[in-house]
Amino acid sequence: MRSVLLSKSVSANLPKIYVLLSLRWMMFIIPILVIFFYDNGLDQTQVMILQSLFSIAIVLFEIPSGYFSDVMGRKLTVVLGCILGSCGFLIYSFSFGFWGFLAAELVLGLGASFISGTDSALVYDTLAQLGREAEYPKIEGRCSSICNFSETAASIIGGMLAAVSLRTPFYLETAFMLMTIPLALTLVEPERHRWDASQGNWNSILQIVRFSLHENKVLKWLIFYASVTGASTLTMVWFIQPYLKESGLPLSLFGVVWAALNFSVGIFSMYAYRIERKLGRRRILLLQIPLMTIGFILAGLFQTLWAIPVLFIFYFVRGINRPVMKSYINQMVSSDKRATVISVSNMTGRMIFALAGPVIGLIKDRFSLSYALFTAALIILTSGSIVLVFLNKHRVLTNSS
Repeated sequence: MRSVLLSKSVSANLPKIYVLLSLRWMMFIIPILVIFFYDNGLDQTQVMILQSLFSIAIVLFEIPSGYFSDVMGRKLTVVLGCILGSCGFLIYSFSFGFWGFLAAELVLGLGASFISGTDSALVYDTLAQLGREAEYPKIEGRCSSICNFSETAASIIGGMLAAVSLRTPFYLETAFMLMTIPLALTLVEPERHRWDASQGNWNSILQIVRFSLHENKVLKWLIFYASVTGASTLTMVWFIQPYLKESGLPLSLFGVVWAALNFSVGIFSMYAYRIERKLGRRRILLLQIPLMTIGFILAGLFQTLWAIPVLFIFYFVRGINRPVMKSYINQMVSSDKRATVISVSNMTGRMIFALAGPVIGLIKDRFSLSYALFTAALIILTSGSIVLVFLNKHRVLTNSS
């Protein structure tokens, strides 16, 4: 009887996670964020430096927070992430320049690192306790869809609120983030293996990093693949608003386009597991690099209203990448180090973005948006091809299952 009640309480984690993600991803600020930065005196290079430093903050905190999750528990880690996220948006609401924005981004980066990886590990561990591990790709895709559908709705609202002032969306963002804290407190810690920290915390962390990026060759190159593709789509996210501006789209329609893009990625995420099942592992891995390369080239060639649909290429990749790659990685890792390994993957992607983002932003400011996007195409084609060579070497691409 007790096990039945426990299973029921643990199963309630799933709808709670859905609601929590929907609140966290009500990103009212996103469709006007770059324009907000411009309005406060920043240029594109500073925007990319700001996001690079945000990524570096995540890099610094990602693995320790993942390890914290594995040792101290999923619930506590999510609660701390929600508290820090609320504080970050509160700081943003009352900041007016680069240094204030940087302080907000660093707090948000710390908060994001606590939730990043832990949410996926919590979902997987919950399903494992219920004997439903096979459903993980479907559930992860659903979580991604919820995030993007929430951002879709928030984009439309945020665009309308920007007509009041560019700062109004930040106030509403803070209110929604505060609502995540009491919800996170109701989560139930699922059963899982506990990581043996008898060797010391840092030694244990280094052991997991070594396992992820050195000892397990297949896992290493899957992580690099997820990192390269993730960093590439993230780069394009920060160039969409300059792209729309140069295409001549009215500011009042930015939220509508952003909503359409995020709605599409929600649909792609929802059906990612079916797409992966249909195409198989080989084709799904071979598909993403050339798609993004073509997308960057087309966006660099054409900055006009009729070319805006090119952006959906990136959101297709963005939609299928997260659930598919996290499923591959989760299948190779035990629950005692699952959140830390996912954090290693997220950290690697953020490191790539932190290095490449400011360079591409500088090229945009010094030369043109087209040159910046062509540079991004060259980076993704070169780095992605190298990763695919090693995946093929370790026979990941020879198995289409």
